[in-house]
Amino acid sequence: MRWTKTELPPALYLSVLIFITITMMLANLFGMYGVIPYLDKIEHLLSGVILFFVGQFILNKLIKRKGIDSLPFNIIIWFSLFFAIAMAGMWEIYEFSVDHLFRLRSQNGSLTDTMWDIICGTVGAGATALYVMTKHVKTDRMN
Repeated sequence: MRWTKTELPPALYLSVLIFITITMMLANLFGMYGVIPYLDKIEHLLSGVILFFVGQFILNKLIKRKGIDSLPFNIIIWFSLFFAIAMAGMWEIYEFSVDHLFRLRSQNGSLTDTMWDIICGTVGAGATALYVMTKHVKTDRMN
């Protein structure tokens, strides 16, 4: 934030804080992966939320940098959704590569685990897109 001289939008900031709390404190510090069922899938759902807001943030920064007044709201939503889905896939490619290079097991050696992780990221991003769209529609109706 200091380097880019940019303040994060509240939704992105909050979702990152929740994600860090779950992954660093619950999962890693207290070793809850074996205690909380599907904790990994919950993390991937939340990453979809975060990546949606990151996509929205990036697109809004590009719009301002190029001096464009605005884009239609549905383009921002679709970009953010597709950005999040693409990044979920890229993360799994990273995990796969690291697993094979260093003989680790972050993907449990399973295509099923990988696919469920991508699906969870997509569902998290999709749910966020629906929420943001309905919030936008509701705001438009009030004006």
